[in-house]
Amino acid sequence: MTYRTIAHDGEHELTIKKSRFITRLARIQTEAEAQTIIASVRKTHYKANHNVPAYLLGDDDHIQRANDDGEPSGTAGVPMLQTLQQMGLHDVLAVTTRYFGGIKLGAGGLIRAYSNSVQEAVHAVGLVERQWQKAVLLTITYPQLGTVQHFLEAHQQPVQHIDYAVDVTLSLNVNEAHVTDLQADLTDLLSGQLTFTTGERAFVEVPITTE
Repeated sequence: MTYRTIAHDGEHELTIKKSRFITRLARIQTEAEAQTIIASVRKTHYKANHNVPAYLLGDDDHIQRANDDGEPSGTAGVPMLQTLQQMGLHDVLAVTTRYFGGIKLGAGGLIRAYSNSVQEAVHAVGLVERQWQKAVLLTITYPQLGTVQHFLEAHQQPVQHIDYAVDVTLSLNVNEAHVTDLQADLTDLLSGQLTFTTGERAFVEVPITTE
């Protein structure tokens, strides 16, 4: 299962027809934590016209909350929540603060504004995918090194460390789901002339590009 979340907490601001939309994003683990952050934003922006929260909790998003905070029903909190869902995020809180600029946006305009505020804030802070990885030690001969490095680069598999001794040992951290395929591909590439050893598994966060 893919677990995608924001790279770190952050804030991003948009101005739409003179209204300021300031979106605060935060990772959360509990509803109490979400409520504390929402209260903090409302305290900071107590002069704002609206502070609209939306959040998802749990690997399967079993907790989902959204509130329009005085905006017309369905034009603020739900569009924000739907944007988090569409981006495949988990355990994330978004609070969008609006300072009204004097020009009404209409229902459709509000939906777009609150959706875009969340989407652009997520792009600004970045995304990570949490995945199980396994440590892999790959021992080869010196003449094989160039071929293996080219293969790993082509498959976007980073090398953590290279140990130059009697033979060459490359240390890799490999997505657990790809270990078997990697071993089979390298075995074919090197006609079985390698030592492929797997070690401990760890839960890591890998940066991903926003779409």
